[in-house]
Amino acid sequence: MNFPTQLNAYRQRIDRGLDTLVPSITTRPARLHEAMRYSLQAGGKRLRPVLTLAAADLFQTVAVTAPARSDPLPAAVAIECIHTYSLIHDDLPCMDNDDLRRGRPTAHRAFDEATALLAGDALLTLAFQLIGRHYSDEPALAAALTLAIADAAGSERLVGGQMEDLLAEQKADATPAQLEFIHLNKTSAMITVSLVAGGLCGGATEAQLDLLRETGRHLGLAFQIIDDILDATSDTATLGKTAGKDAKADKTTFVKIHGLEAARRFSREHSDVALATLCRLPGDIGFLTALVADMAVRVK
Repeated sequence: MNFPTQLNAYRQRIDRGLDTLVPSITTRPARLHEAMRYSLQAGGKRLRPVLTLAAADLFQTVAVTAPARSDPLPAAVAIECIHTYSLIHDDLPCMDNDDLRRGRPTAHRAFDEATALLAGDALLTLAFQLIGRHYSDEPALAAALTLAIADAAGSERLVGGQMEDLLAEQKADATPAQLEFIHLNKTSAMITVSLVAGGLCGGATEAQLDLLRETGRHLGLAFQIIDDILDATSDTATLGKTAGKDAKADKTTFVKIHGLEAARRFSREHSDVALATLCRLPGDIGFLTALVADMAVRVK
């Protein structure tokens, strides 16, 4: 397995899926769909949909008695739509008030605040349209995907984490437990469900889904801690978004609570646990382990 080649192949497949499954810019109202596509096509790591495709592929070579494998691409695109909606809303003036995302002006700067708000709303809704449309002949799978994704994106996970993140700004007495809640939900929840969605499409057993959840939990924590570190140590050109904004907003981050060196240690520890958990899964885990390792070296 050549990791860069496989990663690029997954990303190309996702980009084709986005182009095919998201309404075109000629679909009325054109401005709304242009804003949706503007944000989706800005690039980025495509980490979450890549995890979905890779997790589904993990079970492709498992025993022939495994359930038939379903196409994970619509689920992967749905998850990327939710992730992008969350970024659009996160950048709004009422939230983080950022001007740059993925190296380009944020949606509300490229269009306007109302259009950006509606584009985010539409992407969130589209995600569940895609699940309903493309898995309609597999009602059990459609229900499982809908429940898992809605739970990860809801008020107790992604949105709840965003709320706690806002409440923790400029909070001098924020605790490590509050910080972990933010990271587990604002970031880790969607990374976890990306793996779970792939496992569901690939026919994973409940025990295997639990291993994917455990992997996602630690991978998500490592990913967010690394983002905290990079915000403090990198620059805007490298990140593709405004560097140093966490400190400026006095956000509760691993760097603020634990310090830079401890944050680096925590990111390595969570990456190591994610790798160890992956090793308990069947199939060829080479790509996923290489992806986890690739994420970890960003802060070395």
